Amino acid sequence: MLLIGSACAGASPRPFPTANATPAELQGPGANAEMTAPPLLPAGANINPLTGEPVADPSLLDIPAVLISISHFPATARPQAGLSFAPFVYEYYITEGATRFLAVFYGEFPAVESVVHGGCETRVGAVTQTEHLLGNFVWFDANANGRQDSGERGVSGLCVNLYDADGNLIQRSSTDSNGFYAFNVSPGTYSVEFVLPKNMTFTLPHQSNAAADSDPDAATGRALVSISTDDLSVDAGLISAPGVPPPTEENSSLPLPQVGPIRSGRLIYRYIAHYFENSCLIFASASPEVLVELPGCLTVFHQISGGGFMLDLDELTSVARQNARQSRTPFNYSGNRFDPAIQAGGAPASQLKVFIAYQNQSGWYYDAASQSYLRYVDTSEYEQAGILHPEVDRLTGRQLHLENLIVLYAKHDVIAPTNLDIHLDSGRTGKALLFRDGKVLDISWETTSAREEEVGPIRPIRFLGTDGQPAPLRPGHTWIIVVTPETTVEQEQPGKWLLTFAQPQGAK
Repeated sequence: MLLIGSACAGASPRPFPTANATPAELQGPGANAEMTAPPLLPAGANINPLTGEPVADPSLLDIPAVLISISHFPATARPQAGLSFAPFVYEYYITEGATRFLAVFYGEFPAVESVVHGGCETRVGAVTQTEHLLGNFVWFDANANGRQDSGERGVSGLCVNLYDADGNLIQRSSTDSNGFYAFNVSPGTYSVEFVLPKNMTFTLPHQSNAAADSDPDAATGRALVSISTDDLSVDAGLISAPGVPPPTEENSSLPLPQVGPIRSGRLIYRYIAHYFENSCLIFASASPEVLVELPGCLTVFHQISGGGFMLDLDELTSVARQNARQSRTPFNYSGNRFDPAIQAGGAPASQLKVFIAYQNQSGWYYDAASQSYLRYVDTSEYEQAGILHPEVDRLTGRQLHLENLIVLYAKHDVIAPTNLDIHLDSGRTGKALLFRDGKVLDISWETTSAREEEVGPIRPIRFLGTDGQPAPLRPGHTWIIVVTPETTVEQEQPGKWLLTFAQPQGAK
């Protein structure tokens, strides 16, 4: 387990960027005279504009987003169900040391998964790169076509062995809960061996490009690789033997098909729901002064036991489809740019520890195998504060991993000691930090201006680079931590960053 001590213990911080040592510059509505024109996705592209990736069912792109208020406190809410299916998750402060999530579901509905298991111990923890990387993905090829199709998931706990050019076994590993593995190697020729579990075999080899095909020989389970730089395209697709179901995680029963836990609405939802046009906002009641501000779609029972109300997946899809039938205006969620290429500049960022309060600590650790950040969280118990463990999705049992982690600075107004108005309204701009590919980059954010809304569709929040052009997000999912302008992000050690949240003055 990982241990986080005092927020300042032993730290020799260096702020990044320099401006973050003081309140981040923020602008109000209309302050930015020339808003950046957002890029549009071509019609029929079948790309989710919130991930930059193809979707398994293009018809789901015609259903407006569903936004669900998901509890983080009390700790009995954890693990939450469905977060890994949300292209965007907003984490924000709700006072009293607690944060809450607003999950944006679009292009894919959450689903229960019986995870295919490889028969070995599932690897836990991030892969740290020390030499060239050789990896990275083992998946269950549901349609047996030899290609990594959208919606096909990784195989956990599959043993992977590495041999040198002379046939000597030099390293052993296994896939993590999401199906990723990697070895650190020097330049040379190697053989990667994938050890088949019982009643499974390999899918057809070399049916797609190097990044989306299966590489091992069906007879030997090995793939020969010559490497002079990183190669994260050595993948294996597995299929079940004829008439035999695939092996799944032992001693595990399927979770209930529900998403949540769902808790009350907050004022920040009105802004986010506004720029996800036609979206359906689902929450569990709200205080009167908040409720009157929120768009109505579905309000569920306000339940505290278990962390909140659990919504059946069938009802979720039914509500989403009903909302789509009632939508009368076109919507377009494009506006951000996605690029898998490693970006120049920035500073190394192998981890980000997040200190909201003593009993609300979490961490993000860069995994070079999956090229994403793995989420860890504590239990909120006083005696175990700062002791982190992998955060999983209740529907799958897989650890949460996000390709993009964004720290977004926004103005927080204290309406009442337990009620905040966090300004993501139209025409706003502000500073942000983008963590991707093991680096942190200085970016900014902006929301659609009133003038833009007069001539075109409302768009989700947009992220810009220092050149004013759309900041390149990595294709995949994005987690946004919304913080006060006074919050600091400081480097404690090379590549290791600490976010220390500054509570709004007057908040409880």
